Amino acid sequence: MPVPASHILVFSLVLFAIGMLGVLTRRNVLIILMSIELMMNAANINFVAFSRQLNNIGGQVFSVFTIVVAAGEVAVGLAIVLALFRNRDTVMVDEVHIMRG
Repeated sequence: MPVPASHILVFSLVLFAIGMLGVLTRRNVLIILMSIELMMNAANINFVAFSRQLNNIGGQVFSVFTIVVAAGEVAVGLAIVLALFRNRDTVMVDEVHIMRG
């Protein structure tokens, strides 16, 4: 018995809400990056759910491209966080003023 699309969309909504809550409330850069990844995965679940519902592979292909972009984002984001930690000895967003001119 297949899972109805409405259940998948509600699950995706809950994941997106948890990610958004993490971005808005946390101050640690690593937690914020993980929350952004959670939000992107919620969007991927939506793409796959609609792709399955419409019998069209376009949503699944777009989801794979999104995963590739997310992998690049993680690599660049972690490199920035490591450089920030080496220079400032903190990864808290409120304590970092390196971008100010």
